[in-house]
Amino acid sequence: SVNMNTTLDFIKIEPTKTADAVVIWLHGLGDSGAGFAGVVPVLGLPNGHATRFIFPHAPEQPVTINGGMVMPSWYDIKTMDVDGRADLHTLQQSEKLVSELIDMQISQGISAERIILAGFSQGGVLALFAGLRNKHKLAGIAGLSCYLATNDQPQLGAQGANKATPIFSSHGQQDSVVPYSAGRDACERLMAADFDVTWSQYPMEHSVCENQLQNMGQWISKILSP
Repeated sequence: SVNMNTTLDFIKIEPTKTADAVVIWLHGLGDSGAGFAGVVPVLGLPNGHATRFIFPHAPEQPVTINGGMVMPSWYDIKTMDVDGRADLHTLQQSEKLVSELIDMQISQGISAERIILAGFSQGGVLALFAGLRNKHKLAGIAGLSCYLATNDQPQLGAQGANKATPIFSSHGQQDSVVPYSAGRDACERLMAADFDVTWSQYPMEHSVCENQLQNMGQWISKILSP
């Protein structure tokens, strides 16, 4: 069994004003919160925005496909097949940690409907999973270069508090880590379940790019604008 921290450590970037909204951004396998902490200026949010950014560090745990090596990981990966790639037991442990982080922000006076849950790759899988299942109505959910943890997620999510929550979904067309087809399939399944999905694709590998981050920044601004 994995010794999961009871709470997540994170990097926090405060706005110049008192924060009234929060973006929680989950990194990919083997990375840390520092990996994405530099994106904030690239998003191009309006001057004087009041959005706090939180970049949590994933718990350290063994990853089967990497020979059981211990590394920052939101869940174990037992197979490279997209179907069954996310180990649900460890994914749900991380979901609990993310839910606690959301609850912590709410207890500090941020409305749940002003919280966006975003993630890249493994973090995107967790963001979609935890976001669609969260008991609070969130502001938005973003999954970059990722896939659905389970194929029935859209159907289950459509019955939850976040059935009308906007989703930002995007993928690199030359992704050799998470196939482009898996990201596109996730988007199509969510659209078929009537989610409000904003889709974009970029001529890139398994990464993020400036154009994509600017588009995401506009999506964030639109959701959080008064």
